[in-house]
Amino acid sequence: MSKVFVNIGLSLDGYMAPEGMDIEHWENPDYKNWGAKWGTLMGWILKQQYFRENLQFGSGGETGTVNDMLRHTMERSGAGIMGKRMFDAGERSWPEEAPFHTPVYVLTHEQREPWVRPGGTTFFFVNDGPERALELARKAAGDRDIRISGGANVIQQYLNIDAIDELEIALAPILFGSGRRLFENLHEAMPQFQIDKVLNTPDATHLSYVRAS
Repeated sequence: MSKVFVNIGLSLDGYMAPEGMDIEHWENPDYKNWGAKWGTLMGWILKQQYFRENLQFGSGGETGTVNDMLRHTMERSGAGIMGKRMFDAGERSWPEEAPFHTPVYVLTHEQREPWVRPGGTTFFFVNDGPERALELARKAAGDRDIRISGGANVIQQYLNIDAIDELEIALAPILFGSGRRLFENLHEAMPQFQIDKVLNTPDATHLSYVRAS
């Protein structure tokens, strides 16, 4: 059976996004300095050749272990799941050819027809909760894996229904102090994980966890 994995960046104090990183402030990255904080959090990925090519940022970029890791993450993914907040931000900032190249299931209360993008990405809007989105993603992914991209609330929902098999976390050496924290609002009976791999770089420590045996 395909694996369900989380793939995110995280600040040193446990935040997925800085305070102020909201749609209403999207055109003003100086609001609470969220733009600079986000840039530091995700600076490592912006340097990678695979990421730059995938988002059509132009040629060049770093190759090597981190680039290979990023490529593997995308190539193993047969479907994605995300929340409406993340989708709204991406709808404004992704290129026309959205960078997923798979079906993506968006958890939302909004009724909306599927949004088909060039390059193989189609966004489906699911109003029936996380279990239904996961069911649809499993069917679409086939023998490939299901990537949960965020935001924090969506990941918490899947942790609370014990659906996550692996965590891929890029831990950046920055303190946010406030924002959207990853590990909160969780039930007491949590799945347990063990360290699988650790890759250290100056920009982030890449941590891979798998379900404890």
